[in-house]
Amino acid sequence: MGIEPDQKRVMYSKKLYSNYDFKVLKEYSLPIKNESIDYILIISVLHHISCADIKTYIEEFKRVLKPNGKVIAIEPCMYKHKPFCNIFMNWLDQGRFIRDEKGYIGFFHKDGYKCDVLRRFTKCFVYNELFFSACLKNY
Repeated sequence: MGIEPDQKRVMYSKKLYSNYDFKVLKEYSLPIKNESIDYILIISVLHHISCADIKTYIEEFKRVLKPNGKVIAIEPCMYKHKPFCNIFMNWLDQGRFIRDEKGYIGFFHKDGYKCDVLRRFTKCFVYNELFFSACLKNY
């Protein structure tokens, strides 16, 4: 299932991939039943979302994830030891909220998630990425 706030993109996705389910995100509410999702995959989305909005989404993730479900994310990431990359990413990327590792992980920790950094990597020589997972601490 794919979820997107832009109705036009949802319609386009449905046209291209008719065997899959695509839904429009409305007002922070995922159109999904409680505790029904095994995995939430987030690729280069969080750096477009303000701190206040991320907190709201993380609460919504708790609602829809199964008790042992996971959030898996890949996001552009700032690193103190790579100032050139940070400048380049801020210049190139349209996301206004590229964070450092503690920034991304901190959102989830504050809301009761256990996080694991799966990999830190650089693509295209200058674009830092953070690959991490988050699951509720009780599981």
